[in-house]
Amino acid sequence: MAFDDWVRGELLAVEQALDRWLPLEAPAGLGEAMRYGVLDGGKRLRPLLVLAAAQAVLGEAAGEPAAREAALRAAVSVELIHAYSLVHDDMPCMDNDVLRRGKPTVHVRFGEAQAMLAGDAMQALAFEVLTPCPEGESAVPLELQARLCALLARAAGYAGMAGGQAIDLASIGLSLGENTLRDMHRRKTGVLLQSSVLMGASCGRTRPAEWKALSDYGAAIGLAFQVVDDILDVTQASETLGKTAGKDVDSNKPTYVSLLGLDAAQRHANELRDQAHAALARSELTNVAWLGRLADKVVERES
Repeated sequence: MAFDDWVRGELLAVEQALDRWLPLEAPAGLGEAMRYGVLDGGKRLRPLLVLAAAQAVLGEAAGEPAAREAALRAAVSVELIHAYSLVHDDMPCMDNDVLRRGKPTVHVRFGEAQAMLAGDAMQALAFEVLTPCPEGESAVPLELQARLCALLARAAGYAGMAGGQAIDLASIGLSLGENTLRDMHRRKTGVLLQSSVLMGASCGRTRPAEWKALSDYGAAIGLAFQVVDDILDVTQASETLGKTAGKDVDSNKPTYVSLLGLDAAQRHANELRDQAHAALARSELTNVAWLGRLADKVVERES
């Protein structure tokens, strides 16, 4: 199967699952706000990483019902966490943005209170999707449910995404060294991408060396994604990005471009892509082609 065909098929499966599990009937218009913030937009990179990693460790077994259900639920859950973070980040108390995925942000469309509740509900729904209990009603074993929940919670919490956002907000107007900037980006963006890979890998069996290699791959592309985001913020128009361009500069936020310069930041993104490919080679897994192509897409993207 060609990579583009695989991507189209998996994106369709993820969209259908999101549409199925996002509740339109939630009270007082909450479901509408949730669906607005998740559906019909986004690159769905994190779900694709989950599904590609599951295929890497499972091979042909990735299509078996039990493995497929676990991987698809993991893919949906990580996208829900990502979407909730965007809803909250765009609010006036955070990044104060009015454009996301080419349309008004959730708080602009539905009001701040509803946006806050929609994000809260998305976060909770992510873990509900991962825990289809009671046992016997799902093909996902309870032990795997717990492992997936642990990976996602740690990636989203104080040690990961939320902690990175806290550092980001506290760093406005400051001059950060590269180590501090790397730590902020690793937490804010990188850890959730890394955990997407590891959640997919958890759907199968891996040897310690394979797990370490996939973890290193995820860490490399996680940081590369944010470096490229910093680059695109100063090189692309809002119409291309689907969000407000130049926001980091206007907000006086430290970025890889402000620290290293544009050319050096691009070289660093390329180096991280090379590290990701080296990690895949080190894994000695035979089904990593799609993970390799996703690493390329992270660095080569234009939006």
